[in-house]
Amino acid sequence: MGLYDRDYARSDSFTYENAAKSDTQIISFVKETYKLFAASMMAGAVGAYVGVPLAEAIAAWFLPLFLLEIGLLIGLHFVKHKPGINLMVMFAFVFMTGLMLAPLLARTLGMAGGGAIIGNAFAMTSVVFGAMSFYAIKTTKDFTSYGKPLMIALFVIIGFSVLNMFLGNPMFSVIISGAVVLLFSVLVIYDTQNIMRGAYETPIDGAIALYLDFLNIFTALLHLFGIFGGDD
Repeated sequence: MGLYDRDYARSDSFTYENAAKSDTQIISFVKETYKLFAASMMAGAVGAYVGVPLAEAIAAWFLPLFLLEIGLLIGLHFVKHKPGINLMVMFAFVFMTGLMLAPLLARTLGMAGGGAIIGNAFAMTSVVFGAMSFYAIKTTKDFTSYGKPLMIALFVIIGFSVLNMFLGNPMFSVIISGAVVLLFSVLVIYDTQNIMRGAYETPIDGAIALYLDFLNIFTALLHLFGIFGGDD
């Protein structure tokens, strides 16, 4: 699951304290953030690998597991300054996101060419993520002030996603998934620029923000590729 609350960077990101950070501090911060992001990707992949054989059980226990996942994300906010505990909670959270992705992966693997669909979705996600990250670094346009409109767009998509749970409209699902890809592609730019400017409180905040961007793009593309690649 994705579409989590993205209030990782405060709207007053460019306070005097952040502006006063030296280049050396920011470079160190960025390196640590991307190390944690890479580690998070591996932990999420392990969760998915463990979860696929247990997909039916995970689907049956979806609500309590989802609440546990959200609880870990909330808990991470309170322990992110506590060395050791913060990493344990962070890796537990990303492991759970992989676990919760397992039913969708298992369903896709059950389709004709399911493995190729997953591979294509992951490859496309990597291309989009890499391209948006590169653009964020090279562009002179400042996206760090887009926090509020991006949050509003996120809540609108969440609202329509909940509505479509009752409607079950396939075309609506395609539109929502496409909107998720577009929104989180912009969020990659937003988060990357905030990380490069040292606007996040800790490297864990930045790493989780990037991880959720990647996860949501991948999940949305997997839905799209599954819809258009399925027999139905």
